[in-house]
Amino acid sequence: MSEDWKFLPLGEVCDTGAGGTPLSTEKSYYEGGTIPWLQSGEVAQGEITYSKNFITEIGLDNSSAKIFPENTVLVAMYGATAGQVGILRIKAATNQAVCGILPNERLLPKFIYYTMLSKQDELISKAAGNAQPNISQIKVKTTIIPVPPLPEQKRIVAILDEAFAGIAAATANAEKNLANARELFTSCLNSTFRNVPRGWTTTTLGAVCNFHGGSQPPKSVFERDSRDDLIRLIQIRDYKSDNHIVYIPKDQARRFCDASDVMIGRYGPPLFQILRGIEGAYNVALMKAVPDKKRITKDFLFYFLKNGDILKYIIDASSRAAGQIGLNKETLEPYPISFPSIEAQGHLVSRLANLESDTRRLVAIYEQKLLRLAELKQAILRQAFSGELTALPGAKMQEEAA
Repeated sequence: MSEDWKFLPLGEVCDTGAGGTPLSTEKSYYEGGTIPWLQSGEVAQGEITYSKNFITEIGLDNSSAKIFPENTVLVAMYGATAGQVGILRIKAATNQAVCGILPNERLLPKFIYYTMLSKQDELISKAAGNAQPNISQIKVKTTIIPVPPLPEQKRIVAILDEAFAGIAAATANAEKNLANARELFTSCLNSTFRNVPRGWTTTTLGAVCNFHGGSQPPKSVFERDSRDDLIRLIQIRDYKSDNHIVYIPKDQARRFCDASDVMIGRYGPPLFQILRGIEGAYNVALMKAVPDKKRITKDFLFYFLKNGDILKYIIDASSRAAGQIGLNKETLEPYPISFPSIEAQGHLVSRLANLESDTRRLVAIYEQKLLRLAELKQAILRQAFSGELTALPGAKMQEEAA
């Protein structure tokens, strides 16, 4: 790092300001408005060239909102978007959840933008609050930033622009591949049960399957630690995480399932989750689907219930059932099901299971690639603002873009 770099609180180098919200019940503040008015969720656009919302001159004059000039760097301060950074390419106002860092002669706007991107984790770590973190304007102003000479700023911005353009292209490619991988299995699954071959038997789910709802013991009997006299109580969320495992006395358990059983989530979102893989007693939010084993295997039923046509049917039926809470067996039983012989079901299930396994492998690959690309951005930013970035990391960029 050159000796002519300085490190100063942002507030000593740049002026900042926050926005405001015109009274939402006053129509004249919004209707026919031409002034772009950004909320914190829009800051993450990066290069901000448009706004979803607009206010009028009257709304601007009768609120604490102010128009920020082009090249103002915006930092979201509240809630789930806290720490997000963008740079205005238009004149725009914002709400009070956004801090604007105004451009000046000492720092290039894009240099400020990249600097604040590099400070995201630091700002979030300073945020007050638990579920909804808040970053105050004071915390933004007291953030220490580098202030190198303008030629050095230009050099760093040029390198970062090129690097981030490459990362953006690689990210878009990975996201497309990820979507295609997920669609591969879904498309095949839907086609399997939509294009029924000749010779398959067609009937209703109720004719070949029984549905058993769960039971709900009182929370007063819940235990966090396992004992011989306890059994695990399975809830919908347990199929995604082991963070909320609870146990209940065995004499309080009424409905049981093993890992091979086909379970249905009765409540959303998302509605109608098809689940399996856990053993224990299950609660009222779950329903067990028990097939006539002489006609349908559990595995065939599991994949059948995951197809998109029955999901659409369930969602439509749920929207029509005013006042009904959750899915019940009366909705499922009339739905048509077609199936081949038990032997043919085994072959079909094997093909679907192999495809599902391949899809998961591809999804994991592309998710990991997206994670590496995000980490690469942060690594490049760290190098840039510690004075270690001497050139574009071309080899690394090409490796991640592949």
